[in-house]
Amino acid sequence: MSHVFPRHTKAQLPTAVAGDGCYLIDADGKRYFDGSGGAAVSCLGHSDADVIKAVQDQVGKLAFAHTSFLTSDPAEELADLLIANAPGDLDRVYFVSGGSEATESAIKLARQYYLEKGETERRHVIARRQSYHGNTLGALAAGGNEWRRTQFAPLLIDISHIAPCYEYAERSEGETPYDYGQRVANELEAEILRLGPETVMAFMAEPVVGATSGAVPPVEGYFKRVREICDQYGVLLILDEVMCGMGRTGHLFACDADDVAPDILCIAKGLGAGYQPIGAMLCSKQIYQAIEAGSGFFQHGHTYIGHPVATAAALAVVRGMLDRGLVQRCGEMGEKLQAALVERFGQHPHVGDIRGRGLFRGIELVADRETKTPFAPSLGLAKKIKKAAFEAGLICYPMSGTRDGVNGDHILLAPPFIITDEQIIEVVDKLELAIGKSLP
Repeated sequence: MSHVFPRHTKAQLPTAVAGDGCYLIDADGKRYFDGSGGAAVSCLGHSDADVIKAVQDQVGKLAFAHTSFLTSDPAEELADLLIANAPGDLDRVYFVSGGSEATESAIKLARQYYLEKGETERRHVIARRQSYHGNTLGALAAGGNEWRRTQFAPLLIDISHIAPCYEYAERSEGETPYDYGQRVANELEAEILRLGPETVMAFMAEPVVGATSGAVPPVEGYFKRVREICDQYGVLLILDEVMCGMGRTGHLFACDADDVAPDILCIAKGLGAGYQPIGAMLCSKQIYQAIEAGSGFFQHGHTYIGHPVATAAALAVVRGMLDRGLVQRCGEMGEKLQAALVERFGQHPHVGDIRGRGLFRGIELVADRETKTPFAPSLGLAKKIKKAAFEAGLICYPMSGTRDGVNGDHILLAPPFIITDEQIIEVVDKLELAIGKSLP
């Protein structure tokens, strides 16, 4: 009998015993193609020799040093590498252990920034519906994933949620993509004015929405308008790239595709590629200098921030991405994956949209293509597809509640950047089998 507290008490899971490139292997020897990288984590696959060696070497030198006393070489080198490649005026890196800690840290830093400046009324965060920013109470409050929020709602701080930029489901007939993007971006200005500009501290968004809606990219011009609004009212722009960042969309930082730089940026998942648990919050020089010139102390912290083994692993991951051209490769293979998905499912009567950037792709399933009507939630389509794909030897990331937290189903794909042409066909073949078995 297991004493592990699992995600679901009624699930009987196989035991993973090995990893081989893009595959995970269970105790019975069955191989599963990791078509979602777990949760968009395993960008380099499961057996990268350079990262494994970096972890082993660092453990042999120094396993842990608490950052209230000491810094470490891998943390310093990783911060330098990230900032050398970061967009805009990002200048400092605060290391954490995962995505929820990164977004939680961002919210708290935004508040302290304004306290240091004497703007004590700034306390409101604005985010978007159908978003996800993590599972700590602060991050969960910022997220717009209703399924995850509902039972904890009484514990959550009050955060405003405006419309997402979700062209497939919400652009009006006759409205151009650009005009649609400007319309929903302008909801941010309206909400700032409703709350009072002097009370709003930050707007938080995913550059490409991840698990909640299934790799939804913004339309052209949306984030530029958001940046303009934030600048006009002195509101910080926090971009959550925990899932879509670190090369996943074909850019090291996902916001580069929209030519926009945030004031605070959150990363995790692909930063450590699964070899170590790590995340990071990057902030602008202006924000850091406000703390430095004020109290000098960010009133926040976790035991494992800047962990030497975790930062050594992430340093090897980021160096590997850059030195081997894997970010560019991710973009190229993403176009091949998109083409294969469109060829196989583009005319499927129950596939409404195939979208995303790089190796971050979403397939939205509908009961009726013409009306874009979702399947009934009672069908449990996403769960059925996940089970059927797993039986076929494919790990993918189907989710329900795509449209509003209840209605809609999608499949998220986020395979390792080392995926081959042949493996793309394997993914599409197994996905077709799973969808076919699961549809009513």
